Amino acid sequence: MPTIELDTNLPFNRVPAGLEKRLCATAATILGKPENRVNVTVRAGLTMALCGSTEPCAQLIVSSIGVVGTAEENRGHSASFFEFLTKELALGQDRIIIRFYPLEPWQIGKDGTVVTFL
Repeated sequence: MPTIELDTNLPFNRVPAGLEKRLCATAATILGKPENRVNVTVRAGLTMALCGSTEPCAQLIVSSIGVVGTAEENRGHSASFFEFLTKELALGQDRIIIRFYPLEPWQIGKDGTVVTFL
């Protein structure tokens, strides 16, 4: 059950319409998870600085069970997410940062319990 959060200081009118749906589908493909299990939040118009600069930037947070736990996995994921984000947001790679968080099933609540018991 991956959770994808995209934060950007781009104004709302510079974020392409339907980005959340395309990011959901892309994340499902990249992470090898069903699209109906991927959760995406896109927040635009934020006050942000990346590497000391307030020029347009974005931060992607990828949290998931079982697929973001190694440097080797994340190197491949990172390349694919960077390719998607640079095209969609028209930002250079130096203006995007990605953080990966491996999760355990007991850390995600769903349907009144945690994923461990589903």
